[in-house]
Amino acid sequence: MHFKMILAFVDDRYTDVVIQAARRSGAHGVTLLPSARGEGVEPKKSFLGLDLEARRDVLLLIVEEHLSRRILEEICEAGGFEAYPGRGIAIQVDVEDVVGVSHQIRQLAEVVEKEI
Repeated sequence: MHFKMILAFVDDRYTDVVIQAARRSGAHGVTLLPSARGEGVEPKKSFLGLDLEARRDVLLLIVEEHLSRRILEEICEAGGFEAYPGRGIAIQVDVEDVVGVSHQIRQLAEVVEKEI
C-alpha cells in the first residue's frame, strides 16, 4: 500500500469544516498544528502593532494514494480555497515510507478495493 501526505494551510475559522470534509472523503485521521502565521501576495496588515491577519492551522493527513486526489478536492471545496482568496491552500506529496498505520491498513484495503 502506498501513501501520500496532504498538507493543508487553512484559515482557522474553517479548520473544522475542512477536517470533516477530509474524513467524509476517506481520511482516517489528521494532525493539527494550530496558529501558524504566513503571508501571501499582499503584505500583512497591522494596526498599532496588532496583527490583523487571520491565523492559519496546518493540517497533516497521511492518506492512501488512491484516495488522495478526492480528499484534496473535497478539502479545497469545503474550505473555499479557490473561491475566496486567503482561505487556504493544500498540497500533496509522495510518502516513501510510513510506520504506525498497520492497524488502519485492513480498513483502508476494503475502501481502496471499492475505489479501484
